Amino acid sequence: MSKFIKSIPEVLVSTQLILASKSPRRSQLLAEAGFNFKVRAKEVAENYPTNLKPRQIPLFLAEKKAKACQEFLKKGQIILAADTIVTKGKNIYEKPIDKKDAERILKKLSGQWHEVITGVCLLSKKKKVSFIGVSKVKLEKLSAVEIDYYIDKFQPYDKAGAYAIQEWIGLCKISKIKGTYSNIMGLPVDLVYRYLQEF
Repeated sequence: MSKFIKSIPEVLVSTQLILASKSPRRSQLLAEAGFNFKVRAKEVAENYPTNLKPRQIPLFLAEKKAKACQEFLKKGQIILAADTIVTKGKNIYEKPIDKKDAERILKKLSGQWHEVITGVCLLSKKKKVSFIGVSKVKLEKLSAVEIDYYIDKFQPYDKAGAYAIQEWIGLCKISKIKGTYSNIMGLPVDLVYRYLQEF
């Protein structure tokens, strides 16, 4: 029987990750990809210098989250921290603060292309590597009824851009994606795998 079992990629076996995030979506993605990890997150204020360009913001925040969890690091372990934002033009859409804010964001994104940018920081006792994943998403026109239904049913207050790709909006209203699905969920797993192989 053993001759039919394929060997597991070395990076999945040997890498001990500390996920510096309480996001259930990031945990789900890492688990489904077969990574060896445990969650050790700290609360970090998600503020950043106002002079940063949109693609610099999630990188800055990912590095901030990773540094906050340095005390958990043991020899041979790697912290993985991430942050996701949604942008359209020069506008940045982070997590909505309430229903009115979620409505505002979804109205702005309705019928438009937008970018989902995830910054990732890998940090060990000896090394730091940071990178971003970028996906472009086409959200079809949303009616007021659809927006109200989605917010009331799914409560997207912990999601950048006020929506999740794996929920109703992703299933029924997103028509095109350029980039990876996992990045839109909150972690570019393909890039994490690639950079860990080189780490």
